[in-house]
Amino acid sequence: MSEYFPNGNRILPLLRTDAQEFLLDHALTRAMHFGEVIFEPTGTLSHAVFPHSGQVSLIATREDGRIAEQTALGPEGMIGLSIILGGGSALNRSVTRIPGVATWIPAHVMTEALQRFPCLYAALILYARSLILQLMESVSCNSLGHAPERVARWLLHAHDAVHGDTILITQESLAEALGLRRATVNAVCTELARDGIITYTRGKVIVLDRAALEARASDAYARIAASYHWQAKEVFDSLTGLQGRGFK
Repeated sequence: MSEYFPNGNRILPLLRTDAQEFLLDHALTRAMHFGEVIFEPTGTLSHAVFPHSGQVSLIATREDGRIAEQTALGPEGMIGLSIILGGGSALNRSVTRIPGVATWIPAHVMTEALQRFPCLYAALILYARSLILQLMESVSCNSLGHAPERVARWLLHAHDAVHGDTILITQESLAEALGLRRATVNAVCTELARDGIITYTRGKVIVLDRAALEARASDAYARIAASYHWQAKEVFDSLTGLQGRGFK
């Protein structure tokens, strides 16, 4: 937990105190609203965005108007990773799927911070590696997983992104995220509710039995979660200290 930023984001608390103070001097923390477009793929990458709660979808759009969620990012990550790659534009469309709170840090500030604070560079490199694995697992799960597994995995990831057990999501939005028919999502949610794993009312899912939800999900969720083990402070300090590059 960081004393400089709201509780939630798991990257910012890993940084040295002076790095957090530098970023805080230029940061804006505000709400993310459902449907809010964070970046367009052709737009300038003006900020790095660190969610503390809620979830942002990275979206691919076809010429015929069809869309698909590539992956979703919450407090485990940040939007604007191309900053570390030297890119000046966003790589894809990012839209708030689950409302929450995030911190916006200007891109030029991030660039300076990456030069001044090796701990930030280390954290974002580790995050990039985890995100790549997350993307690969998402592709395999969407290709090979059955609808109940995919819905369960998505709800688990969303559950990780909120404070508490309530996820503000409509069946229409969930179907869009997964590329499934709304009727299919409704059938899966009805079965989960019948088995006492969730309750569902319009626009709201409440997780009642997380262990049972994990049992319904594909093993992709466990592999993605394991890839973020470095976000434990003691693990991050150990990893960056062993690298011997002054990351601490």
